[in-house]
Amino acid sequence: MNASDPTILWRLSRGAASAHATIFPGPGTVTITWFFDGVMDRAENYDTLDLAMARADQILGILLRDGWARQ
Repeated sequence: MNASDPTILWRLSRGAASAHATIFPGPGTVTITWFFDGVMDRAENYDTLDLAMARADQILGILLRDGWARQ
């Protein structure tokens, strides 16, 4: 595994629906993506890994409060 390989941060489910976040570290830019039922919903770029991880945690918290559960 390479430090720049994409990594799934978390997986969630709610009924038959699924969601996951993937992070793509890169030189100068870190990209995070969210998928719902296998379809990319959003991609965002950040200057640092810390900012990207904070955003992923924010979205995770929103989804957990909305009834999603960790897989």
